[in-house]
Amino acid sequence: MNFINKLKRIFYILALVTGFVVLSIASNFIYNKYIEPQALSVGDVTDLGSDEQADCNVLGINLHGQILTYIPVGAGDSFMDENDLVSSDTVLFYIKQAKEDEEIKAILLEIDSPGGLPVAGEEIANALRSSSKPTVAFIRQTGMSAAYWAATGAGRIFASKNSDVGSIGVTTSYLDNVNKNQKEGLSFIQLSVGKYKDTGNPDKPLSQEEINLFMRDLNIVHQNFIEAVSKNRNLPIEEVRKIADGSSVLGQRAKELGLIDEIGSLPEVEKYLSLKIGEKADICWN
Repeated sequence: MNFINKLKRIFYILALVTGFVVLSIASNFIYNKYIEPQALSVGDVTDLGSDEQADCNVLGINLHGQILTYIPVGAGDSFMDENDLVSSDTVLFYIKQAKEDEEIKAILLEIDSPGGLPVAGEEIANALRSSSKPTVAFIRQTGMSAAYWAATGAGRIFASKNSDVGSIGVTTSYLDNVNKNQKEGLSFIQLSVGKYKDTGNPDKPLSQEEINLFMRDLNIVHQNFIEAVSKNRNLPIEEVRKIADGSSVLGQRAKELGLIDEIGSLPEVEKYLSLKIGEKADICWN
């Protein structure tokens, strides 16, 4: 490599480094100014000790939409408009806040979600289960998959007789682009180290060995889900296994199966909470 080429390469590397630094600074600025304040909210962040909430004795938390462990940094306004997301980070924040607030006597988790990440559902269930204050989950239209997992941690579960409940199953299905790419004249060039590093890439065929790897892990998570429902709902594990086929059931059937405790809407939930805490339930929503 001659001297001129060396200089060109040095300038090229310096330009790349400079670009990465500028991009990093800009990303941090955007995150801190616009995204981070939004990521820590299910609704509007409320100070439970403020005068506006002085009479509040039940903290209501909305679990609406797909459940993640955290809201991605790249989730801007347009992304949030298209995808209704909630993070277990946010829900755990509010549960912790309620535990530390002496004015809060109970926690209500309102659920309308088709599910999401299993770890997120598990984290919320564990946080509810460990609460020393009464906890209630209220499933409105939908409480399925990871959202139902989250609900099982509550001391009492309410649902409408027409709501979708359960879906005790696990999936990681995706679209295979191989045939489409071939028709368009595109070829997948594999450049990776590690036999299974590209497993799950939709632009390459999935081998039987790779399918076996996926199914191994899916079966483990499914078993963990079944065990969690059995433990949290105090149901025989074999009874849970019989219905853990990924399907959902309507509220009335869910009650018959022991997946929920009561059929009802918010008025019934408020009545139960009032009896539970010994005073009229006044819910403040976050």
